[in-house]
Amino acid sequence: MKFRIIYFLIVSLLISGCNGKIPGADARKIPPQAQDRVKKNIEEGRGFTLMSSTNKNIGEFDFASSNELWRASLDTLEFMPLALANYSGGIIVTDWYSDGSSTDESVKISVRFLSNEVRSDALAIKVFYKNCSMQNSCQVTDRSSELASELSKKILNLAAIYEKDTQAKKKRKYINEALRTDENDQ
Repeated sequence: MKFRIIYFLIVSLLISGCNGKIPGADARKIPPQAQDRVKKNIEEGRGFTLMSSTNKNIGEFDFASSNELWRASLDTLEFMPLALANYSGGIIVTDWYSDGSSTDESVKISVRFLSNEVRSDALAIKVFYKNCSMQNSCQVTDRSSELASELSKKILNLAAIYEKDTQAKKKRKYINEALRTDENDQ
């Protein structure tokens, strides 16, 4: 008796879940030519790639050379000596840096990556200032507000440019491959 009730409930749930619509099945919205479908899918960001994930999750990091945020951060901080650059840990820490205008003040920056995606909450930037007096007694303070927001803007802008270039290269590659396969078919 219990088996029949459970069976009936499962079947009724499965039947009620079917609303008769198959997603993406509207033939009026799909071009009939293969070339046009490929072009439309590329423009919409659809595609099939082996050994790669287009859905990047937080905590999953690509190779350093393909991560736009990582490259943009290193390019932005290239004038400072690096104390630590750990890609797998998602952190860049500079060494104490002074531009020479002030002998008793130095700055240190740490950049933590919270995501691979180019977005405003993908980075956590801390800026530390060190003031040393004549007796070598130093005071370190965290003054992340102004400089951190400026660095974040600069890194995100540069990463967006890198990401746009990467997408344009991928789009050209897919179009060239589609054209080659079309030429081979003819």
